[in-house]
Amino acid sequence: MVLEKVPASTYTLYPVRIMSASNKNDGGDSWYLSDLSPRDKPWDTHRAQSDEIAKLYESIGYSRYSERISECAELLTYALKATDDGEVKLKLRKARFCRVRHCLVCQWRRSLMWRARFFKALPEIRKAFPTARWIFVTLTVKNCELTELRATLTRMNAAWHRLIKRKEFPALGFVKSVEVTRNPDDGTAHPHFHCLMLVPAGYFSKGYMTQAQWVSLWESCLKAHYTPGVDVRAVKAKKTALNEKPDAVNKGMEQAVCETLKYAVKPGDLLADPKWLDELTKQLQKTRAISIGGCLKEFFSEDDPEDLINGEIQEEEKSEDDSLLLFDWSAIIRRYKKAKSKRI
Repeated sequence: MVLEKVPASTYTLYPVRIMSASNKNDGGDSWYLSDLSPRDKPWDTHRAQSDEIAKLYESIGYSRYSERISECAELLTYALKATDDGEVKLKLRKARFCRVRHCLVCQWRRSLMWRARFFKALPEIRKAFPTARWIFVTLTVKNCELTELRATLTRMNAAWHRLIKRKEFPALGFVKSVEVTRNPDDGTAHPHFHCLMLVPAGYFSKGYMTQAQWVSLWESCLKAHYTPGVDVRAVKAKKTALNEKPDAVNKGMEQAVCETLKYAVKPGDLLADPKWLDELTKQLQKTRAISIGGCLKEFFSEDDPEDLINGEIQEEEKSEDDSLLLFDWSAIIRRYKKAKSKRI
C-alpha cells in the first residue's frame, strides 16, 4: 500500500507571482488559476472529473444530482494580498458547493477539511498525551457483490464495535474511515477500514500486538470463517527540538493522516462504470464515512459543521481591504479562468 503525499497547499497559504496567459482562441489576454498558482491545479482536475460524474448521473436517471454537480464550484473567490517582492498570497474566500456525496470536488474538499481539523487538534492532543504513540491499521474483509455492500458494511461496523470493547484493544482514541474500491475484473466491492489509533507509550514494550494477533482478533470480531487481511504500521515518532513549533508534523504522521482521511471511493472507480456508480450510490446512501472515538472525541467530532472552504491549518483573518480575484469554471477548456473581479 502506498501512502499518498499530503499536498503542501493543505497546510499553509502560499505565495504566487501574478502572470498573464494569452489565449487567442478565448478572446485575448486571460489569467488562469493554475497559471497564477500551480498548487491550485487540483481544482481543474477535480472539477473536470465532476463534469464527467454529472454526465454519468444524467445517463442513469439522477438528473437532480447531475444538475447540482454541474453547478458545483462554478465560481471561486480568492482573497489576494500583495507582498513587497511582487508576490501575493491566495486564500479561498467563497465558493458554492453541491455537497453531493460522490461529487469529486466536494469529496476532495472534505478530505482537506478533515486533514486540517486533525492537524489543528494535534498540538492539543500532544499536550494532553505527551508520551502516547500512533499506529495505522487497515482492516479488510473479502470482496462482496456491490448489491451486498450495505449489509457488509453493517457487519463490519458491528465487528468494529466488538473490537473496541475487547480488553486487547490498545487504543486510547481513534479516527476510522471507510474506503470502497472496485475490482476491475468482476466489479465486486472491496470495503475496508483505515484507522489511525492513539496508543499508550507502553504499547510497544508491554501491550504490543503482533500482526498475527491483530488478524486473529479481527477475525474473531467479524465472526468470519476465513482469514481477513490486516495491515498494522507504527507511525514513526519524530525527535523534536526544544525550540520546534508545537504543530510541526513529521512525514510519517502526514502520510498516515492522508491515508485515513482521504476519498471514500477513488475517482477512477466512480467513473469506470455508470451501473456501478448507480448501485454504489444506493448502497452508500446515509452511511457514515468517518467516525471518531475514545479520547479523540474531546478534540474534534464527525458532527462538526462541514466547512469546505477552509482547508488550511493556519487561517488568516479576513480584512475589509482584501482584494478579490474571481475564477470561472470553463467546461470547454477544463480550467478555471479569471473572471471580472472587484475590490471590497
